[in-house]
Parts: sequence; structure tokens; C-alpha cells
Amino acid sequence: MLLTNATIATFSASGPYGLISDGAVLIENGRIAWVGQGADAPASPVARDLEGRLVTPALIDCHTHLVHGGNRAREFEMRLQGASYQDIARAGGGIVSTVAATRKADHDELLADALRRVDALMAEGVGTVEIKSGYGLDLETELRMLRVARAIGRARPVRVVTSFLGAHAVPPEYTYRPDAYLDQVCLPALRAAHAEGLVDAVDGFCEGIAFSAPQMARVFDVAADLGLPVKLHAEQLSHGGGTALAARYGALSADHVEYATASDAIALARAGSVAVLLPGAFYTLGETQMPPVAAFRAHGVPMALATDANPGSSPMTSLLLAANMGCTLFRLTPEEALQGITANAAKALGLADAGRIAPGLRADLAVWDVEHPAELAYRIGFNPLFERWFDGKVTP
Repeated sequence: MLLTNATIATFSASGPYGLISDGAVLIENGRIAWVGQGADAPASPVARDLEGRLVTPALIDCHTHLVHGGNRAREFEMRLQGASYQDIARAGGGIVSTVAATRKADHDELLADALRRVDALMAEGVGTVEIKSGYGLDLETELRMLRVARAIGRARPVRVVTSFLGAHAVPPEYTYRPDAYLDQVCLPALRAAHAEGLVDAVDGFCEGIAFSAPQMARVFDVAADLGLPVKLHAEQLSHGGGTALAARYGALSADHVEYATASDAIALARAGSVAVLLPGAFYTLGETQMPPVAAFRAHGVPMALATDANPGSSPMTSLLLAANMGCTLFRLTPEEALQGITANAAKALGLADAGRIAPGLRADLAVWDVEHPAELAYRIGFNPLFERWFDGKVTP
């Protein structure tokens, strides 16, 4: 299939957005075979005129918690009445309340709920989504969550990348015994999930209400023994050394990073790690400490954006809204925001075959009814998707 008469944001070619005007893309066997000016396009028995529409890589949501039970609307009310995220967590709410609901839900219930969220993302051109465990905090439920995540990739035309997040919080039965939880539950669950082929990366929550940097290092050591890459929720609510730890282990990404410093930016740059910005949580929690975007720019740290879709701090399933928030809240440029949900999001997941439009990469594309890529980050509550291509085929 040769797609013609399109404006193509490749994020591979030189210039803003890697933009090619009056461009064409040749798709063969689910891959991009050629991309360039329409006048130079190779012959193809089947061609399709896109009538000047914009083509981008299919979007990538590189940080989500889509599989979970229940919701936390009541906690939303509590925050508006003055309770902090930490207050709610210490009172048995927060992550722990979702753990209780998730443990009660069976595979089919979790899958049905998660598919509704995934469908919302796909409807905005998302072709790849990362999904974490972390709401089980026991071996059985952590494995169930990861099995559901894998099932999503079979039930929908979407690529699912999984992250084991057993070190997300200390469950009530291990209160004040985080190291015992790591030894008796988290690390055995990680090994079991890996043995079952359920894990693509290992994540954790390095924060005062969760796990310290030395405790997360224990988890990362096991990940290294298993040959798994790591990423980390770091510096979201305070500065606890998580970003430096992530860099030391060559993490794919450090996520949230509101309290990261210029030194942390240097460390991430040297490690080749991505800073994943999560404006949905920043917005929902009413935070004021912004991530050090200027330092990330100055030191060449790639910045990705994601929804952080979860029932508590970011109940958001719109990656286009995350792009807009990245611009309005964190002062990213529209080009940085769109690169953050395509090329840099792929890098944050360790994917070399997605997030850009170039020969040899997957033909996962989004076609938009807009004139310029900046419109995708500019509009609020507006979805201009014309069609989504996955593995070289238009999806329903």
C-alpha cells in the first residue's frame, strides 16, 4: 500500500517534526518500506490518496496503570476538602484502597474494565501502551494483573509492554515491614512473573510513602540477574535519590521527576535514560513543583509524556490531553510534546522499531484531520483522528 498526498511527521528526518510536505509512505508486510517526497515515490499496485492529511507514528502511552479494580472518586473529594496525597495514603486510602478492590476482582472483570480504558486510548491514535502491575501486592494478584495485560494485546490491535511494579506500596499486612515484604512477596512474585514470560521491565515507587533508594536497589539487582531493564517512579513528591539510582542502573526512564535536580538531569543524560513527565498526576494532585524541564533540555535528556492512567492520581485516558498539559503546565513546545508521545516514548520503553516513520520500522501510524502537527497539542477535548494503522492495516 502506498499512502500519498500526505504531510508526514516522521520524527526521523531533519527539521521540525521531521516534516515532509506532499509526502508518501510505502507499507509492505506490516513495515514501512519507504518514506519521502511523493514525486519520488516508488511504483505500487495499490495507492491511497490521503488528501493532504497529517500522518504521524501511532502514539505511544509509555506509563499507565490501566489494569485495576474499583475507583477512588471519594478520595478525589477528600483532596478537594484539603487532604493531601500523603494524608490519604497514611489513612489507608490511595494505592492500598485500589489494592483491596483489585484483589477482589477476577481476571475477566479486570480485563473488561481495562479494555474500556484501552479503547479510549486507541480511539486517539495510540498503537502501543505500557501497563504496570502493582495493585496486587501479593503473588497471586500481581500475576493476574500481568496476565490481564498480556490478554489485552490479544484482544485488541494494540501493542502491550508490561512492567512489574510489585514495589509500588507496602500492603497493610506488611505495615512497617517493607524489607520483609520485598523478601517474602515482591521478589518471589517478580521471579515467578518472569518465569511465566509476563514481564518486559521492572518498575518501582521510590518515595517516602513507598520504598527508599536502597530498598529499590535490591529490586533492581534481581531485575539485573533476570536480564530485565528497569524504570522508576522517582522524585514525585520529594527528593529521595530515586533519579540518581535509576541512572546508576541505566534505567530506561525515570518518571514524574518533579523534584529532580540539575545533577539528576546530568546523571540521566549520561545514562541515556528518558525523563517521563506525567502532567495528569501533577494536575490532579494540585502540585506546584514543576519538573526541571530547562535542565533536561540543557543536558540533552529526552523527555516523554504519558497519561499515568490510574484510578487515584491521574484518572485520565487521553494522551492528546497529556500532550496539551505538557505544553500548558510544563511549558514544553508542541514539537517536544509530540516527540514525547512518539519517538521519546518508544525510547522510554526500549523500543527501536516504533515511534518514528522510517524504513524498517513498524507500520503503526495515525492519520489526522489537521493541517499542522502543533494542532494535536493545541486543541483541548478534540479528537481529530481520521484513522489508525496497526501492523500495516487500518483498524476499526
